[in-house]
Amino acid sequence: MRHDHDIVAHAWRHHHEIPQAPGDFRRALGCFATGVTVVTTVDDDGRRIGLTANSFSSVSIDPPLILWSLARRSPNLRAFERCRFFAVNVLAGSQQDICTRFAKPIDDRFSGVDTVDGQGGVPLIAGAVAQFECENEIVHAGGDHAIFVGRVNRFRWHEQAPLVFCMGALRELDTNRQES
Repeated sequence: MRHDHDIVAHAWRHHHEIPQAPGDFRRALGCFATGVTVVTTVDDDGRRIGLTANSFSSVSIDPPLILWSLARRSPNLRAFERCRFFAVNVLAGSQQDICTRFAKPIDDRFSGVDTVDGQGGVPLIAGAVAQFECENEIVHAGGDHAIFVGRVNRFRWHEQAPLVFCMGALRELDTNRQES
């Protein structure tokens, strides 16, 4: 099978060679729809830490491993690097307000948010589509981000529509199936 990359490249509306503006790279990545999560932990002083992240992915089924990443400039980086446990809360479509709250630089992101304590006292957000309680397995350097790999110790899920992020916007996934 022959591939003519020049013909394929000209078919694209926006074609860039690396390097280019970081904004262009971010826009291209935005074409990939992702789920939206709030990753939580407890720091050395017992303070609850949480932040919105869409860089979540499965790594392995056996053993059960997941990953997510955090910008190295984040004020929460040290807490996540030092924690033994963290949780990934996959948000429901109805939880856009929680997504926005945990993305903002406010003092107490948990104020008014229903939670229960998970493993190691890590907060689990009520109403999430899925929750993964993890042991902090390893942290890798990944450019301007730290990549966290967690060993899943416990998980749960609910049959409801998840919140998704695509093309720079939050969206509720339509889970109604139409029969053909």
